[in-house]
Amino acid sequence: MIGKIEELLRRVEEFRPKTAAEVEEFRIKVLGKKGELNALMEEFKRVAPELKREVGQRLNALKQAATDRVAALRAELQESRADDAEAIGDPTRPGSAEQLGSRHPISLVKNQIVEIFSRLGYTVADGPEIEDDWHVFSALNFPPEHPARDMQDTFFIEKNPDILLRTHTSSIQVRTMEHHRPPIRVICPGRVFRNEAISYRAHCIFHQIEGLYIDEGVSFADLKQSLLFFAKELFGEQTAIRMRPSYFPFTEPSAEVDVSCNLCGGKGCPVCKGTGWLEILGCGMVDPNVLEANGIDPQKYSGFAFGMGIERIAMLKYGVGDLRLYFENDVRFLRQFDTELD
Repeated sequence: MIGKIEELLRRVEEFRPKTAAEVEEFRIKVLGKKGELNALMEEFKRVAPELKREVGQRLNALKQAATDRVAALRAELQESRADDAEAIGDPTRPGSAEQLGSRHPISLVKNQIVEIFSRLGYTVADGPEIEDDWHVFSALNFPPEHPARDMQDTFFIEKNPDILLRTHTSSIQVRTMEHHRPPIRVICPGRVFRNEAISYRAHCIFHQIEGLYIDEGVSFADLKQSLLFFAKELFGEQTAIRMRPSYFPFTEPSAEVDVSCNLCGGKGCPVCKGTGWLEILGCGMVDPNVLEANGIDPQKYSGFAFGMGIERIAMLKYGVGDLRLYFENDVRFLRQFDTELD
């Protein structure tokens, strides 16, 4: 009898439950009406009189130990649940914003460019990525035999009529001229597509931001001053620009714009190939044929347009050497731009 009491007491002391259900199951098994303690009480009735005192004391000690153990385990598990709930938080409380990570460098540069030109009165215009021939080529004075219309350069979805992925965001300028009368002052950011081999300096998908300003009396001097302001705001007050004659079907006269290399200060380095200059965009006065094709009187209005690749600007601004990095989900690459977050 005493051996059974000591064995049960040992099990009570060594019991280590993980859940409240296990505690309740143990309580019923030991202290319940049909439990082991009551079975020992029934057996106690048959104990010899000279042993009843000792066995009775041991039974009472066992019952008290089992009761105290169950109460202690319940309190311990309840406290543990409270700690877990506190750590998790109240699920009924309003949620908080999650930290999503850093912005992509292309987004950072695009937002900077938009902010700079917004201070000059430009608004943002948008348009579809799948376009027709008129908005991408014909309305912009591209002749039918222009190489840009070839299958080697443009992703065509359908032929006759031609439906294609836009090769520049100039199509947004066309749609703006169709639906708005001068004065027009817009910038047109967006993704564009060209059938080019992917390398460290080229990709078949990239991002452009173009600008269009049309009003009475707009001159090339206005264009130059606007771009000089933009370059200084983006690359620093010490930045200089130069304009080289060029050709675009939709502008006349046209120019390529270079900025002084911000890495060597214009002294010459491997990045600028020793010239001290880096090309960033193309621009020019809107060709009168483009104005007329879009229902704007070229005798009354004039304007200028410009366009740049956002990846190219980001490469110059952040010293990125491989264009393909922009399109890879590389956390290590993006982490260096965390300081640019608003």
